[in-house]
Amino acid sequence: MDGLALGSIYALVALGYTMVYGVLRLINFAHSEIFMIGTMVVIGVLNLFDVTSLYGGFTLIAIVIGLAVVAGVASGGSAVLLELVAYRPLRRRGASRLAALISAIGASLFLQQLFARVVIPQAFDLPKEKGALPVQGHFVQRNHVISIGDFVVSNDKLIIFVGAILMMVVLDQFVNRTRLGRGIRATAQDPQTAVLMGVNIDRIVTATFAIGGAMAGVAAALYMLRFEEAKYDVGFLLGIKAFTAAVLGGIGNLRGALVGGLVLGLVEMWGSALFGTEWQHVIAFSILILVLMFRPTGILGESLQQARA
Repeated sequence: MDGLALGSIYALVALGYTMVYGVLRLINFAHSEIFMIGTMVVIGVLNLFDVTSLYGGFTLIAIVIGLAVVAGVASGGSAVLLELVAYRPLRRRGASRLAALISAIGASLFLQQLFARVVIPQAFDLPKEKGALPVQGHFVQRNHVISIGDFVVSNDKLIIFVGAILMMVVLDQFVNRTRLGRGIRATAQDPQTAVLMGVNIDRIVTATFAIGGAMAGVAAALYMLRFEEAKYDVGFLLGIKAFTAAVLGGIGNLRGALVGGLVLGLVEMWGSALFGTEWQHVIAFSILILVLMFRPTGILGESLQQARA
């Protein structure tokens, strides 16, 4: 259950990487900071309403849904702003993918340092040199909802896993059954033909970043449910692992992001149990290298470009 809960968070963040890559053939390395913004918004909301009591049951579920909505809006809006500032000018000038990749890395570093030195110290009244762990909002009353012998499942892990599956199903149906989703698939498959068929590429790209950012915001709310703390660089390692999950499942494949995230979470937990927690990150990056060497198309392989209704 630890692996499934962690993998569910990876999967939701991986959706942002895989959607943007499917449409623009771009690895949005600033997506990890979009996740970080979601965690900071969750902490800000908890502080604003002075949430200090422990909650469980349906009350906890309602709180998590509220936090997910707020963080999803904030992260989705931040992703759209990122696209407008860092990527769209390059796209309109016909810049190379390398230029867009460098812009993504620069945007990631800028957002990280902006929050470390300006936003977090101002919003949470901390010295600039700290800029980390702005609050530890303990609000989760952890209870065992399933207990079979030595196997127990706590309410927070169950909420994370079920929430991630529900969001994945909603996104999958949205992309496959709605007009906007059809536009996303058309743009991913052939942008030039999509334009001739009346698809507004800028609108599709904006929607793609908004949806991917919203998924990162939901992941941020679920992350805070599990860990109840965050730092200005909380998205760095988690973002790389989410990218690993996207590659593992098949970059550009929505269902592959879910499969890759869950598999990576499980392998990390099993590896930690066998070799120790200090090897957890090594295991994740070893998987990335092995996948790129022996199966670069990932587990499922099919990309968003080849998706069918």
